[in-house]
Amino acid sequence: MTPNDSGGPAVELIGVSKQYDRATVLDNLTLTIPRGTTLGLIGPNGAGKSTTIKILMGMLAPTAGQVRVLGIDVARDPASMKRRVGYVPERHDIYPWMTVGEVIDFTRAFYETWDESFSCDMLGVFELDRRKKVKQLSKGMLVKLGLLLAVSHHPELLILDEPTTGLDPIVHEEFLDGVLRTICQSPCTVLFSSHNLGDIRRLADSVCILRNGKIIVKRGLDDLLASTKRVRAVLADGHLPRWEPEGTLWQQVQRREWLLTIDGFSADIAERIKAENAVESVEVFDLSLAEMFRDYIKGE
Repeated sequence: MTPNDSGGPAVELIGVSKQYDRATVLDNLTLTIPRGTTLGLIGPNGAGKSTTIKILMGMLAPTAGQVRVLGIDVARDPASMKRRVGYVPERHDIYPWMTVGEVIDFTRAFYETWDESFSCDMLGVFELDRRKKVKQLSKGMLVKLGLLLAVSHHPELLILDEPTTGLDPIVHEEFLDGVLRTICQSPCTVLFSSHNLGDIRRLADSVCILRNGKIIVKRGLDDLLASTKRVRAVLADGHLPRWEPEGTLWQQVQRREWLLTIDGFSADIAERIKAENAVESVEVFDLSLAEMFRDYIKGE
């Protein structure tokens, strides 16, 4: 281990902002990702997910704030950081004139930790032909090659930026299996940005929701789903809600139906909704990650 690598967080963003002219893309972002965990980074289009990842990878400089990856100050030593990180972007810039084999041989030279046996295994799993030109690969095969290149040196941090967009279901599943194989092979930290919330639910330990360049929630995924509930109350004729629970993320009243999404829900809250409001009945429902995400965004 190097002196700045003492087993601290895999990722630290401290007060990071990014501005283009007068537009603020990231606004005082502070985020820590512990080692050995998988974080799902989600948010609507324009929330700042890809900008955050490009700053982590040293591809963009922040307007303000500090960025450390694996204990390394990204601004001071991006090359050392990149040798220990695997990165799969949404759009690949792999040299199109090379063959698959040539790309693998070229990439191998940059990593002392390259695992040739693992690389060959992944070639077989992904059914990639070493003789085929990169420009002849389908989008699915190109994404799988990108993952092979990113993980064959056993990175300490794997960053995935919307890698499964536009993949057919079979390739999509093969890609996720490759990510899971990597996680199981070594204690790798994963940062996974995706609009596919099913993928986030399958892979992530925790979730971070971005909106307008700000974090609106960062929690363990199981804890978040367990504590966030949808409540449906039927109001008595001629009455509107009088008391709104703390932690209400989103609500709407349509005729006599009152719907609420509540973070930090408990049975006591349901009883108080009955006691403080003129309601005839109260029902409580679990939420999927997609439903919860929509309510956090709508509520904001």
